[in-house]
Amino acid sequence: MLIVGIAGGTGSGKTTVVRKIIDKLPEDCVTVVPQDSYYKDNSHLPLEERQKINFDHPDAIEWNLLVHHLKELKNNKPVNQPIYSYLTCTRNEETIEVIPRKIVIVEGILILGQKDLRNLMDLKVFVSADADDRLSRVIQRDIVERGRSVVAVLDRYEKTVKPSHLQFIEPTMRYADVIVPQGGENDVAIDLLTKYILQNLIK
Repeated sequence: MLIVGIAGGTGSGKTTVVRKIIDKLPEDCVTVVPQDSYYKDNSHLPLEERQKINFDHPDAIEWNLLVHHLKELKNNKPVNQPIYSYLTCTRNEETIEVIPRKIVIVEGILILGQKDLRNLMDLKVFVSADADDRLSRVIQRDIVERGRSVVAVLDRYEKTVKPSHLQFIEPTMRYADVIVPQGGENDVAIDLLTKYILQNLIK
């Protein structure tokens, strides 16, 4: 099994990079484990308090569960991955069964900042993009997928997303084996990553 970690700021194009890599790999050989599924359940808090949560802070994630699940997959055991709703800021009662495959891609903004998680990765990637491009993608995504207004998105960006990126996310670039500039638009870097994965898969 090859475990690949793909990190980068909010709106950097991580998901696009992951999708393009999967499209170039043999069918049914990749399992994706998104960090976003492991946000802590906040159903004990009033909705107003839940909506103030800083999703770009390491404390928002249940890291122990993510590390445990990755170890289980590495030991060829399926896991029950949580389902998190950004609309309610809570976990659903249902889970998704994730089965181990030859390639496991762990994707998320904060994953390279966790030593226990990094130690499980065979390849660590940081997807980089200009701040303006990231903000543009965040606005589009949060309006469509999370039901937020432009004003709310910009307010959140200034108060939590930008400072958290500078404090918790950008510094983890130093742990990356490979840095992908221009996010999902960098087809050359994506091709190189795919070739590396395939070569190590054959070993």
